[in-house]
Amino acid sequence: MDHPIFIESITRIQAWLGPTGLEPVEQEVLERLVHSSGDLNLAPLLRFSTGACHLAMTALAAKAVILTDTAMAAAAVAPMAARTFANPVCSVLDWAPAQAPAGDTRSAAGIELALKAHPKALVLIGSAPTALMRLLELKAAPALVIGMPVGFVGVKESKRALARSGLAQIRLEGSRGGAGLVAATVNALLRRAWLDQIV
Repeated sequence: MDHPIFIESITRIQAWLGPTGLEPVEQEVLERLVHSSGDLNLAPLLRFSTGACHLAMTALAAKAVILTDTAMAAAAVAPMAARTFANPVCSVLDWAPAQAPAGDTRSAAGIELALKAHPKALVLIGSAPTALMRLLELKAAPALVIGMPVGFVGVKESKRALARSGLAQIRLEGSRGGAGLVAATVNALLRRAWLDQIV
């Protein structure tokens, strides 16, 4: 059951946002993002490919692996995953070398190996645009990509490439993002998928 403070927060967020035109599940994702960040300006930046939320919820209910680009994001997702479908939650850094290869990053190297092990995972990118670009270079087809790398170097370029990819995706345009926001996104999807199956 949701905590009364969470319920009151969501009620206020809904009033502040007003009509968005989003589908109900997409609206829940947006509300969770605003709740997690305190940033009402995220609304016009949020993008969903057609059917992305429903594809993601189907995969989550089938216990798909959740891959994150950081340990921080994995830690933020693990409790909700444990309370719902018990999805395995792993950081791609578990597959990464101890030192970044020359001209590469640990997250990019790690995602290449992680996707070989779990090609139909949900992939959460909140910090590493290099990992997102490597995923796109691999022509991988995960169940969903949550593309929200944060920052100013390679971030907007990676998001534009994701937008063009045709992959099932949820992304934030611009420089905003981060581990907390990708975790909030998948946690909203886990919660809704879990509630839908027990109704």
